[in-house]
Amino acid sequence: MLGGRVRLLQPKDGYRAGTDPVVLAAAVAARPGQSVLELGCGAGPGLCCLGARVPGLRLSGLELQPGYADLARQNLAHNGLDGEIWTGNLSDPPPELKAQSFDHVFANPPYFEAGKRISADESGREIALAGETPLADWVACAARRLKPRGYATFIQRAERLPDLIVAMQGRLGALELLPLLPREGRPPRLILLRGRKEGRAPFRFHAGVVIHAGDRHEEPGNRYTARFEAIMIQAAPLEFPAGRI
Repeated sequence: MLGGRVRLLQPKDGYRAGTDPVVLAAAVAARPGQSVLELGCGAGPGLCCLGARVPGLRLSGLELQPGYADLARQNLAHNGLDGEIWTGNLSDPPPELKAQSFDHVFANPPYFEAGKRISADESGREIALAGETPLADWVACAARRLKPRGYATFIQRAERLPDLIVAMQGRLGALELLPLLPREGRPPRLILLRGRKEGRAPFRFHAGVVIHAGDRHEEPGNRYTARFEAIMIQAAPLEFPAGRI
C-alpha cells in the first residue's frame, strides 16, 4: 500500500483490506506526537498507513478477533512502527484501554447490518462485513475514548449515513460530511463523517471528492484522479475543506 511504503501480512482466507482503510487513514487529521486509536483495526492496514504518513504518533488498535489482532501486531513491527493492539470487544474494552484517552479515534465499522445480507463463507470476513455490534456502540466507544476536543472519523456506506448521524447526536458535535464519489456525476457509495468531542460548530456538508478519472472503467487500469493518486500512492492526506472555527 501507499506505493510500497506499507507492506502487509493478510489472511489467505478471510477479510483482506482494499482501498477503504487507506482512504480512512488519509482522512485522520493527526499531527506528530498525538495519540490515535483505531476501533476494529483488523490486520492493521489503517494504523500502518497512518503511521507511515504521520511520524511520531502513538498508535493503538482494538480488534475483536485474536488472529487479526496478532497480524496487526506483526504488521506494525514489519513496517517499523511502534504501537499497542488490544484484543477485545468495543462494547466492553479491556481495562487498560478504558484507562486511556486519545486525540483521534477512527473506525471502519461493518458496512452491513447482521442478518440483512447473504453471509460470507469465512467467519472472519463475515464479522468484518456485517458484525453484530450496532453503529451506536461504535460511536459510543469512540466518544468515551476521545480527549476533550478530540476527533472521531468514520467511513461508511452512504445508505447508512442516517444511522451514523443519529448515533453521533449527543456524543459528538461539529459534524462534517465528506462524500466519496466513484466517478464524476455518480452518487456516493461511501462517505466520511467526522465529529468532535464537545464540538459546537454547525454541521458542514462538503462537496464530494471524486475517486476515479473518466466516466467508466477502461483497460488496462482503473485510473485514479490526480488527488486520489496522491492519496493512494504518495501518502498524501485527504483533508476536509478548511473553514471550521
